[in-house]
Amino acid sequence: MYTTETTLRVRYAETDQMGVVYHGHYFQYFEVARAESIRHLGFTYADMEKIGVIMPVIEVQCRYLRPALYDDLLTVRVILRELPAGHRIVFEQEIANEQGELLATGMVTLYFMEKSTMRRTVMPPELHAKLEPHFS
Repeated sequence: MYTTETTLRVRYAETDQMGVVYHGHYFQYFEVARAESIRHLGFTYADMEKIGVIMPVIEVQCRYLRPALYDDLLTVRVILRELPAGHRIVFEQEIANEQGELLATGMVTLYFMEKSTMRRTVMPPELHAKLEPHFS
């Protein structure tokens, strides 16, 4: 299993008049944390695109448990439970506040696709090699 955590501060522009984070911003928090989880491995989305692979989101789910508020420091956890063997990768994600209260949970499924043909492909070997030790 591969797990990482990224911290983000809720900005005023992400909230409504009550200081509560607008529900759509949680998906942006998920995206930032996913990109950082790959960066922690020493690989980036940009590296992947340079070798001709893109990762479009094909499904996203979020369950809201408690509100995130203006100026909260959030911890976004990314959990990869399985090493992808095919063309899809599933990230589980959790968002907690500074008090450790779970605010939201989610799941994001992406496909590995060849940028030039838009056909499904497998995880780039470079990324696979960096993830594999976490699943031994």
